Amino acid sequence: MIAGDGVGPEVVAEALKVLEQVARLEGIEYALHPVDIGGERYLRTGEVLPDSAVRELREQDVILLGAVGHPGVPPGVLEKGILLKLRFDFHQYVNLRPVRLFPGIEGPIRGKGPEDVDMVVVRENNEDLYVGAGGFLRKGTAEEVAIQTSINSRAGVERTLRYAFDLARRRAAEGSFRGLSSADRDRGLVRQVTMVAKTNVLTYAHDLWNRAFEEVSRDYPEIRSDYQHVDACCMRMVVAPEKFDVIVTTNMFGDIITDLGAVLQGGMGLAASGNINPEKTAPSMFEPVHGSAPDIAGKGVANPLAAMLSLAMMFDHIGHHRAGDRIRGAVRLLLAQPGPRTPDLGGSNSTAEVGAALLGFLDF
Repeated sequence: MIAGDGVGPEVVAEALKVLEQVARLEGIEYALHPVDIGGERYLRTGEVLPDSAVRELREQDVILLGAVGHPGVPPGVLEKGILLKLRFDFHQYVNLRPVRLFPGIEGPIRGKGPEDVDMVVVRENNEDLYVGAGGFLRKGTAEEVAIQTSINSRAGVERTLRYAFDLARRRAAEGSFRGLSSADRDRGLVRQVTMVAKTNVLTYAHDLWNRAFEEVSRDYPEIRSDYQHVDACCMRMVVAPEKFDVIVTTNMFGDIITDLGAVLQGGMGLAASGNINPEKTAPSMFEPVHGSAPDIAGKGVANPLAAMLSLAMMFDHIGHHRAGDRIRGAVRLLLAQPGPRTPDLGGSNSTAEVGAALLGFLDF
């Protein structure tokens, strides 16, 4: 467990109460190992992510992260030195972000409800512009040039695409036909994977993505394969979110469209994520999308539900799906009634009050 910065310790504290109760209800034994990483440690010691901390984390099965980001630390120091390093070193090559509007939450799109907003984004998590390949020429002068290169490997692209298609197969067990026409269903198609890129402009990197997508899709004949340019995707996510099922995309584009997805589901306070090592050769890391939110840190009003939904994803990853479903079910029951809400959802309750209310719904 990395509590981290800002509101991270506040939301993680509530998530750990959920962890304890769900583990008791499901008969799960666990050992909690806190690791001190984040802005406060950096300001105190000058260390971002020491090798000793990496060794500690590598010994764990999973990592629950609160948030990283501190107003007293220059931008990029913690994000690159902690988040990106862990994602790369632990081969967490899939960033998984469900986008689901719960009953009782009013989304921003008129006429669209929970039955319309239920998709998942598979974001490639180890390549693209985030590798940091590039540099400066004549930095600080009027002739300055900055270069940052998008790195895309066939192996990195294909493994992400296969994860997305395999996920669509698993979602088929839910029985719905998201984004499919009656003609698609008559053809025996059960789910849909939409690849999002910019093949008309990024004609090298995204040509690789497109060719790999076409080839991988042949191994999944029951899954409809769809392609959309990233700008069209953003427009259609707002106009017709019900047309999306599984979206697979690049690291940079995934970073952007998942924040749009968070808005569609009611805001960052409900947006969970996982940085996944599918082979489990190193720990995967689960975190709420909202970040450290320094403007509200210490006020006790951060929404803890995203951290709890991230905990549910963690349980799924280690094979305790019933525990994950128990948490999601409790969130659904809590939000379906006019009960406690943090300010981001229009309420006036505290982080702890919402957390305490959720505990009452776990035993169902």
